[in-house]
Amino acid sequence: MSFHADIGGTRYVFSDLRDLLAKASPNRSGDRLAGLAAESDEERVAARFALADLPLTHFLNETLVPYEADEVTRLITDTHDGQAFAPIGTLTVGAFRDWLLSDAADQDALKAVAAGITPEMAAAVSKLMRNQDLIAVAKKCRVVTRFRNTMGLEGRLAVRLQPNHPTDDEKGIVASILDGLMYGCGDAVIGINPATDSPAQTAKLLHILAEIIERHHIPTQSCVLAHVTTTLDVIKQGAPVDLVFQSIAGTEAANESFGVSLSLLKEAQRAAVDLKRGTVGKNVMYFETGQGSALSADAHYGCDQQTIEARAYGVARAFDPLLTNTVVGFIGPEYLYDGKEILRAGLEDHFCGKLLGVPMGCDVCYTNHADADQDDMDTLLTALGVAGCNFVMGVPGADDIMLNYQSTSFHDALYLRSVLGLKPAPEFETWLAQMNILDAKGRVRPQLADGSGAAALVAPDAVR
Repeated sequence: MSFHADIGGTRYVFSDLRDLLAKASPNRSGDRLAGLAAESDEERVAARFALADLPLTHFLNETLVPYEADEVTRLITDTHDGQAFAPIGTLTVGAFRDWLLSDAADQDALKAVAAGITPEMAAAVSKLMRNQDLIAVAKKCRVVTRFRNTMGLEGRLAVRLQPNHPTDDEKGIVASILDGLMYGCGDAVIGINPATDSPAQTAKLLHILAEIIERHHIPTQSCVLAHVTTTLDVIKQGAPVDLVFQSIAGTEAANESFGVSLSLLKEAQRAAVDLKRGTVGKNVMYFETGQGSALSADAHYGCDQQTIEARAYGVARAFDPLLTNTVVGFIGPEYLYDGKEILRAGLEDHFCGKLLGVPMGCDVCYTNHADADQDDMDTLLTALGVAGCNFVMGVPGADDIMLNYQSTSFHDALYLRSVLGLKPAPEFETWLAQMNILDAKGRVRPQLADGSGAAALVAPDAVR
């Protein structure tokens, strides 16, 4: 089925739903690279006019990726909740945008319809929104998850403490962990990207993290971001696995390029739940995503990168994750060229995930060959804080020396919590206060001369 719109005396025709969504997308380098982007701003506006008039029900009748060939499409289609969709079922994409921005779409209403919204609907409506619209709606979406603490509550911002080291040096990793804890970071997860993805190294790092958490009674969770098959191996060996990590994408073929399937993710989820290591909940999955991953794997089926990214949140939603993280600028300028494109993508991703009922965080980041700098990241970080992002990254000095990219620092988390009046996860906040890391006003306090509080944090015996 084709679509059309008339602008300034010119008729623009869009061959199918994929073409319409791609042409309606804000300009970005990945879609230009794929030959999918609108050729002019006028064509982009025409596509948005046509998209605004499209009934939401159309997305239930036309698939972007064939049902027979793609398990992600089957997941999205087969799990669609018609009862949850009913309140918005008569709307067009444009009317859906108006409803989302209205007072009627409050926190309870958005939660009630989340299971009835498909990823393609979320992507479509985002293309009609300004940045402030994406922020305003996402702010109203609350997705609360639990493992050893409670994530996603209003007025809270968590931080993943990311202590990566290029050689997995245990002393370097532990030094970064202790540094981050003293700045009040680590409530989302203490998560290490291992330099070596092997069961032996993964288990070794997990034991170090477990000793730190258990010794100091820290209400947080650990994760070594190894491949899901490696994590399954170490679970069978008895390693202390809290969260199972995996990168995911929006098509079966893209996930195959990561070496995963939906059945494998379900197996890992069950294995982690069976360990019963959570104290306040059993959300055990940690997913990371990023616009452009399907295109880089030649697994995008002619779809624009933002729509395929939204489908990845459809995958995440099925596994009740504790954390889902869009690593927004990590793949590089071939997909998001500069700070402006990274800013837009981060807000889109956060909006789409939250609208679908996914607990969204963001790695506010860029690679060193992108046309972006830390000022651009400050802008995105602040916008996401206003939008109610569940968590951000805490990297020593904002410079990940193992993955070789620029992210956000422990100090950036302090800034965001301070200017927006945000607090850590409640259980973690209580622990920080008990350790004298926070003062009575919730501010990070200096190290105490008597050696108490933050100064009492010590490394595991094995690495001292």
